[in-house]
Amino acid sequence: MPLPPFVPTYRQSVARWCFSSLPLDQLCLEAKRIGLHAIDLLSENEWEVPARHGLRCAIANGPGPIPDGWNDPKRHDALVAESERILPLVAKAGIPQMIVFSGNRRGLSDGEGIRHCVRGLRRILPTAERLGVTITMELLNSKVDHADYQADRTTFGVAIAEALGSERFKLLYDIYHMQIMEGDVVRTIEHYAPYIGHYHTAGVPGRHELDDTQELNYGRIARAIAGTGFSGYVAHEFVPTGTPMRLLADAVRLFAG
Repeated sequence: MPLPPFVPTYRQSVARWCFSSLPLDQLCLEAKRIGLHAIDLLSENEWEVPARHGLRCAIANGPGPIPDGWNDPKRHDALVAESERILPLVAKAGIPQMIVFSGNRRGLSDGEGIRHCVRGLRRILPTAERLGVTITMELLNSKVDHADYQADRTTFGVAIAEALGSERFKLLYDIYHMQIMEGDVVRTIEHYAPYIGHYHTAGVPGRHELDDTQELNYGRIARAIAGTGFSGYVAHEFVPTGTPMRLLADAVRLFAG
């Protein structure tokens, strides 16, 4: 039996890199046309583009590449310096969040990685809190796409959030990545909702569109997110195998209730 309609509490976005075949201005025009509110993962030289089309950047690229993150104390000084430079610019551009990464394990235990992340992130939280920008750590799979990445379980990120104890630190719960690592997506969303500041979607397996070729029931997941009262952004981060804008419009309709 089909589920009845629901009223979304969130807004929708799209990850720039998945649709990089389109110039950013064109992507913004198309995104606006199909009902999106924002573009994800833009760098400093791109932040002003969505505003020209009545959109915003939902989350800005932050300091450092994915493998070299906050779990390495030797990188803290450089990451802090770049974060302190970027955060005022992010705030000035009206962007609500900046993405960060744990980095790869390189032999660290989870306990060590959590402690190192907490120690480093505490150094930039006062600036984030003062400016009203949320530092958002992405959860990624270490099984298929990002070998050795440490923040590959929801509980790892939650432990950092609990230690930091700030509303300006949240998790980017990437549904594709966490389905690969742990499954139980709906219950995880409902249980850990207070720690989640952003969502990404994609089909499993393959990271493609949200259709019946993949194993996730995204209609049920959309309903779960709405049921938590989440008011941030759900961003589509899939690599289309067919006509990009048609498939993106299908995802938007699915999450529109």
